[in-house]
Formats: sequence, structure tokens, C-alpha cells
Amino acid sequence: MEKIRIGTRGSKLALWQADHVAALLKQGGIESEIITIDTKGDKILDVSISKIGSKGVFTEEIEEQLQLGNIDIAVHSAKDMQSELPQGFELIAFTEREVVNDVLVGMDMCLSLDKEDIVVGTSSTRRVALLKHFYPHVKTVSVRGNLQTRIAKMKDGVCDALLLAYAGVHRMDYDDMIISKLPLDKFIPPVGQGSVAVECYTSLHEEKRQAIRKYVNHENTEKRLRCERGFLKTLQGGCSIPVFGLADLQEDTLTIKGGIVDLEGTKIIRKRIMGSAENAESIGRELAEEVLKAGGDKILEDIKEKLNQKQTHESK
Repeated sequence: MEKIRIGTRGSKLALWQADHVAALLKQGGIESEIITIDTKGDKILDVSISKIGSKGVFTEEIEEQLQLGNIDIAVHSAKDMQSELPQGFELIAFTEREVVNDVLVGMDMCLSLDKEDIVVGTSSTRRVALLKHFYPHVKTVSVRGNLQTRIAKMKDGVCDALLLAYAGVHRMDYDDMIISKLPLDKFIPPVGQGSVAVECYTSLHEEKRQAIRKYVNHENTEKRLRCERGFLKTLQGGCSIPVFGLADLQEDTLTIKGGIVDLEGTKIIRKRIMGSAENAESIGRELAEEVLKAGGDKILEDIKEKLNQKQTHESK
């Protein structure tokens, strides 16, 4: 078999993910080559994701190279994948999932979200909205860029602490800066957090596809993420929509909890359902329908309207 060409963003964390996939392939005796590609989300660092537009911010340029056949697969953080892929693209593998929690990261181990005058850096609308709901006194500032850039900004005094995904912090060896793990009963993560997704175009050679499925895909993680992505797709949630969802698998039973919170953090809808793992995607869709029926449709409509107004105002 020819080398498998792996496309990735150029940040240290993205390269870690590509190296991880390459190492899993190597264990199966398959050679690979890593090719770095700049994306819109990497180039535009002075505005929030919601202002750039949430679809394909970190994936569009990489998908172009997939379609052209310049790379065989693309490796992404599963949480960065849009809810619906463009025609001809598919996710064929998910690596074993890391701890899924959000974490508070900083230099002062005595800090806590209960502190009255704390300033927290995050570029996530979900984290901002959940902070407004559970910790309304917390002030937030938008901090974007790769992990190293965000930590540098924090050290420069932009904020007291950062809210980040445990997986990225751990993979970049910043464990000693984790002040606390946020509880999953309050801070349900975004769909896919903690896993690496492998994307391909339909033209990928079947032999390579089978090898990637065999050596990279983690079956239990895949069931959980197929369920979560079914939920996300039905809600049509993108990076700028504060939607959250987490599925757990026990034997053959999937339990998924998820919901939506408005931008002000005043209204939050959370639901939980269970079902057979063989119906992973339909369980996710069913949960989304419950959330929408419970008032999630109105929250979603309101969020989209506000984001559109904001973009219109800022483009004038």
C-alpha cells in the first residue's frame, strides 16, 4: 500500500493529533506522511468564530485538498467538525476518547469560578453562556489562537484564567496549570470533545479506508460520537450556537444528555434519553427533537437572529 497522506492544521495540537493517527497506522505496519494546511480559522485571530461564520472555519481549506486528491485523509478535533459535511465527504474513524471535561486553567491554583472579580478567557459561545447561567458574576473576555497563544495572552494579563478542553491541555503537557475540572452536571461539553476525527473524500481507495477503520477507529467512541452528531445535525448547531451533548455507552446501551442555552444564559434546556447502541444516530436525533419541542426551537431562532444582527451591524 502507498503511504497515507494525512492533512492537518499546523498548530502544535493539530500536529499532535496527526502524529497520533500516524502512530496508530504505524502499529498496523502502514506508513504515512503529514501535510500541513492553513485554514481561515488559523489566519483570522482578531475576531470571534461566530463573526467569521461557523461552518468549516477550521476545515474548508483542508477539505479542498481532500477533494483534489492531494491528501488521503484529514485529521480534526471532532468538536470542530460542522454538523453536516459537504457532499462527498465523510467521517470514517474516531480515535479513543480522552477525558471530556472543560477545565479552568491558570497560574494561581487558588482561583475558582466562585471568586467575585475573576476574568475568564474563552472564545466559545457555549462556555460564555453556561458561565452566565451558573456563575453570572464571572466576567469573560474573548481569547483566540492556538493553546500556546491563549496561555501567553493570559500570562500577559488579558485574563486571570482560561476555560479550555481537558484533552488539548493534557495533550500539550499543561496539566500542571489545571486549576479544576468543571463538573459534567453543569458544563456538558460540545459534541465530539476529546476525540480526533478522520475525514475522507469518497474517492479514497478502499484498501486505505479499511486500514484506517481497522487501526485508527475506536468502536465505542464511534458509537458515542455518531449519537452526539445525530443530535447536533438535527439541532443544526455550529461553533457559534451554544449547544452541548454527551453520550455514554454501557454495554449496548447509549445514554445521551444534551441541550441548548440562550446567549444571555437565562434559559437552559437539558434532556436525557437512552437507547440501543445500534440506533446511535436516531437516539441523538430523538434527543434533539425533545429539546426543540421543549422550547429549544425558540432559543435557536432567537440566537440565530441575534448573531445575524450582530454580523450585519459589524459589517456596516
